[in-house]
Amino acid sequence: MTTSLVLDLRQVAVRQRLRPLSLQVPAGSLIHLIGPNGAGKSTLLSAIGGLTSCEGEIRLLDRPLRQWSSAELALHRGYLCQQALPYALMPVFQYLTLHQPRNAAERDIDGAVGYLAEALSLADKLNRPLNRLSGGEWQRVRLAAVLLQVWPAINPRASLLLLDEPAASLDIAQRVALDSLLSELTAAGLGILVCAHDLNHSLRHAGEIWLLSAGELAARGHPRDVMQPAILSPVFGVKFELLPAGGTPWLVASGLAPQAATAV
Repeated sequence: MTTSLVLDLRQVAVRQRLRPLSLQVPAGSLIHLIGPNGAGKSTLLSAIGGLTSCEGEIRLLDRPLRQWSSAELALHRGYLCQQALPYALMPVFQYLTLHQPRNAAERDIDGAVGYLAEALSLADKLNRPLNRLSGGEWQRVRLAAVLLQVWPAINPRASLLLLDEPAASLDIAQRVALDSLLSELTAAGLGILVCAHDLNHSLRHAGEIWLLSAGELAARGHPRDVMQPAILSPVFGVKFELLPAGGTPWLVASGLAPQAATAV
């Protein structure tokens, strides 16, 4: 890494969807974007990924995002959108080759593919056509592809990973495997932004929380500070309690918040 700051957002806004935000992503950080549906999480992630036009300035590695070519971006940031349909007849291994970094040694690529396939329980599915995968299998293939794109052993220039609801369709064991892989990437210095809906998972695994509400930043900071009932309830319209269990705090929804109940 040439800088300790991977991403710098300066008054970034998307008309009618996202109000101006100024935020930073340090190298080695794992940041969860949380908020109700329509809060602006996917819009922000798409703007950072260079796929949605925005106002303000986004700087990746201290260079304006608009100055990056598509080929350069592919080497420095990976982006997993919320949903995508599988290519009809393409086998898994061929799909993964479309995401391998340029100029990486074939032996190193094979090693990375094998490692990721094993970690995500895909080793026996590499020859299977994409249209014969279950929803959970397809999600794991998509994850393997974007992780391959930024895997440090074959792409030392990678610095940023954007994941929009990566745990969708994953069972608990697969989610644990994904958490482990993301820990490896942050340890290697990547900055990671994750759109997430499981508040208790974010409470335990995020290094920082960005809470969005109606296109605005409602709160940001350490999970212990942001994931408080008094902060979350007005945003989600749900009454929360923070209860201890096994020495660990858990967020429990206990009904609609008064204003939400009145609206219903």
